[in-house]
Amino acid sequence: QVQLVESGGGLVQAGGSLGLSCAASGSVFRLGAMGWYRQAPGKQRELVAHITSSGDTNYGDSVKGRFPISVDNVQKLGCLPMDGLKPEDTAVYYCHAVLTPLDSGIPRNYWGPGTQVTVSS
Repeated sequence: QVQLVESGGGLVQAGGSLGLSCAASGSVFRLGAMGWYRQAPGKQRELVAHITSSGDTNYGDSVKGRFPISVDNVQKLGCLPMDGLKPEDTAVYYCHAVLTPLDSGIPRNYWGPGTQVTVSS
């Protein structure tokens, strides 16, 4: 079964750092675009960072310069190091990716279950 699994969330003080990872598991033929989104209580889900299969990146205004997204297409693993964390970065972070399963050969959107990031002041 193809799925995404996030890891690396937790609790950190303001100004600290955390690193998130997103691994595609199962029989995956190809990893396409990957992105991170976050949702804070009472707010809509918003873009954090996105990277296309060709390496083009796009960031939410509030994280530009702090959360550089990267992906290893061979390992089918995405990483999001987060530096200079602020209390307003507190949210559940979700990984999204376009994966092509080996059995179907059809690209589909997948979401991870989410990982909590809490930044204390």
